[in-house]
Amino acid sequence: MKISLIGSGNLATNIGVALFNSGNKVVQVYSNTLSHATSLADKIGANAVDDIYNVSDEADLYIVALKDDVLENIIPSLCKNKSDKFFFHTAGSMPMDIFKGYAEHYGVLYPMQTFSKQRIVDFKVIPCFIEASDELAKSILENICSDISDRINELSTERRKYLHLAAVFACNFANHCYEISSEILNENGIPFDVMLPLIDETAKKVHDVKPKDAQTGPAVRYDENVISRQMQLLDGNPFNQEIYELMSKAIHCTAINKNSDL
Repeated sequence: MKISLIGSGNLATNIGVALFNSGNKVVQVYSNTLSHATSLADKIGANAVDDIYNVSDEADLYIVALKDDVLENIIPSLCKNKSDKFFFHTAGSMPMDIFKGYAEHYGVLYPMQTFSKQRIVDFKVIPCFIEASDELAKSILENICSDISDRINELSTERRKYLHLAAVFACNFANHCYEISSEILNENGIPFDVMLPLIDETAKKVHDVKPKDAQTGPAVRYDENVISRQMQLLDGNPFNQEIYELMSKAIHCTAINKNSDL
């Protein structure tokens, strides 16, 4: 099938490369910045376009990988005169029915992973969560997904919202903690790479141990001496100080609840 890719950001780049490498034909890449569309299009043998009204109707399906606040506004223009085509968006927190009234066949292809343009991931190991408006759309979606991923799961819009929320905690919030750690180290002349073995082991550990059982550190037992001294080190950054205090309390409460269950 011929595919048009609507978007050229982190996810669009990775899914575009995965589709191309699996032998699918991506005929067009859209971005409102032509240089961005061209950069991705050149990688996957597609044509670039920067006007949504110039997105061709020659494709059989359209994968929409755009920011949530752009997605809703662009759908009417994108679907115009193409209502019999297949449309799938990739957003974790947006409903499938955002296409309702504009397309006959539509759905969601949500790959749960963190993506960057600079780092192309192995799509085969990424769990892809799908939802479709009808059996035909579901069949098309399953065929496309099976080309790029070995892990396909059906998930409703309602449950996908919670999956996306969980991913924010596990990925985005965790990465922000890395950034805070990096700032503290940089301010004291210590390279961030000393943290990498610790970060790697923490991530590996939860493959074998439940997160609540893997938790260590002063907050578990609420060591007030250590916590108080570390809070003082953050006096110059009240925002990070508040994060530290809230996280410590949350960790300790979890530890208390865990022990009460034993």
